Amino acid sequence: MSEQACRECHRIFDRKERTTCVCGSSSLSNDWSGFVVIIDAKRSKIAEKLNITLPGHYALKVR
Repeated sequence: MSEQACRECHRIFDRKERTTCVCGSSSLSNDWSGFVVIIDAKRSKIAEKLNITLPGHYALKVR
């Protein structure tokens, strides 16, 4: 799997794209499961529940 998830904000991205997350964390993991896609973080109840403020792909569980 080439995607990594940030251990801090759970954002998923391709490891070829970057070595640090947009939140500034460099704590990344290949061990994650489940994901949610947030398109409109301001109006999404799921984004509110998960404390997500930016659109993107997010892991539900990161180890």
